[in-house]
Amino acid sequence: MAIERIIIFALIATSLVYLASAVPGSASFYTPPYVPSSCYGFQDQGVMIAAAPAGIFNNRAACGRRYSIRCTGRTNLGVLQPCRNGAITVRVVDLCPGCAANQFDLSQEAFAMIADPNAGRILIDYNQV
Repeated sequence: MAIERIIIFALIATSLVYLASAVPGSASFYTPPYVPSSCYGFQDQGVMIAAAPAGIFNNRAACGRRYSIRCTGRTNLGVLQPCRNGAITVRVVDLCPGCAANQFDLSQEAFAMIADPNAGRILIDYNQV
């Protein structure tokens, strides 16, 4: 009975770790004005915002969802160490029609909090919060 409980606990713990793990991707940024947006029209949503790729945006189903995003590295040789410490949380307010399936387009201010804007595009880990 004790071994069965341990196995069940291990399976649950493994599942939770998997669900909480971040997804690798990339991020770029866009500049103001940030309104209108597909999700909120002319309502200002601040600057900690992002446009999501079509698969995540899912015909506005992602509007208002929050994602934790952390810079993990560079995508080019322009800025050798673009990352700044820490993660940010952004709210999805728009569709990024030119983004790859795992790419977010962050507001310039949000991007600058996690990376040097001179990099233009960075590698990230992200997950929904």
